[in-house]
Amino acid sequence: MPMYDFQCQHCGHGFEALVRGSSPLPACPACASTEVGRQVSAPVAPGKSKAIIASNRRLAAAQGHFSNFTPGERAKLLKG
Repeated sequence: MPMYDFQCQHCGHGFEALVRGSSPLPACPACASTEVGRQVSAPVAPGKSKAIIASNRRLAAAQGHFSNFTPGERAKLLKG
């Protein structure tokens, strides 16, 4: 499910929500109004810095995910 930004038409509160394309729009968490509009989100470029990549790999490894490592890196991590 994609993450979308929403703006409440009733109170002006902005929020994010995971919503399927076929699902109804979510209610505003501030005032419970269903009069919300989907906002255009600015894309975020993926991190290119070696420090960002290393940090993300450590976080993934701590959570038990090894899919972002190469097969050789996974073999070394699983041996240790």
